[in-house]
Amino acid sequence: METEDIFFYSVGDTYGEFSNFALYPIKLKGKMWPTSEHYFQAQKFVDTPYEETIRKAISPMKAAELGRTRKVKFRRDWDSVKDNIMYEAIKAKFTQHTELAELLLKTGDVRIIEHTENDSYWGDGGDRSGKNKLGKLLMKLREELKEAYKR
Repeated sequence: METEDIFFYSVGDTYGEFSNFALYPIKLKGKMWPTSEHYFQAQKFVDTPYEETIRKAISPMKAAELGRTRKVKFRRDWDSVKDNIMYEAIKAKFTQHTELAELLLKTGDVRIIEHTENDSYWGDGGDRSGKNKLGKLLMKLREELKEAYKR
């Protein structure tokens, strides 16, 4: 049976909950983060005052903007740790909000794609040529949740 892929991007769209901009606070490293985007962007500047500036950003868009600055130095190992940090953020989001875990599990085995021209690393680049790392991490998490729910 052929199933439709799930595309997500904007918070207001179907499956918008999958976006890191969706307003689901997470608790990680002893702190509350307004969104997974806040956490992810702040980790570029871990153990600096700028990390806290991003955590307190008024919106996920502002957190993203602050995190993309080139005026403040990123941690040296960012490229090698960013996938794991993203996974840590989405795992917290989907395990701390059971309705999100249920939504993710209901997607079955369908491919999940962050559909955006704005990002060819985390998303599909708008034409499926991108790496879709966020979609792949969500599918990995879905498999872990399936195993956890079997027990």
